[in-house]
Amino acid sequence: MVTSLFPPALEARAAALVARATANGQRIATAESCTGGLIAGLLTEIAGSSAVLERGFVSYSNHAKAELLGVPKDLLLQYGAVSEPVARAMAEGALERSRVHITVAVTGIAGPGGGSADKPVGLVHFALARVDAPTLHVERRFGDIGRGAVRLATVDQALSLLEQAVAAPLLA
Repeated sequence: MVTSLFPPALEARAAALVARATANGQRIATAESCTGGLIAGLLTEIAGSSAVLERGFVSYSNHAKAELLGVPKDLLLQYGAVSEPVARAMAEGALERSRVHITVAVTGIAGPGGGSADKPVGLVHFALARVDAPTLHVERRFGDIGRGAVRLATVDQALSLLEQAVAAPLLA
């Protein structure tokens, strides 16, 4: 019997994150493209996560990014879905469209196809938005390590960003 889809160490970190965010009164939303909801899925593996996770947006297509998160179509056309401006807009859109303090957004190329010289397989853009701070952006190039491995590495990095965010008390 499978008890979790995620590695035990990742699940333990998620449990600590949920406990910390609960203690701090912080609520979280996710805006996910290449992970297809895995970040929200990891958080919901934790009993009591409903005190923290308010919602998750899975916005795999450009249309969904625009419709669900308010990502401007001109950003998608100018920079492409896998870009810093789009990741930032996804995180900020999730913050505006939910009742949370913190959002994390991911958009990337998990592979095996879809990459290019400028945007290779394994490229992922992350953004973290908080109600009381400027939006943070991180770019990672995981390489062509396999679709599942890119997606899991993306979940790991997103969790790291959320851990940093809940470690800081809310100012607003």
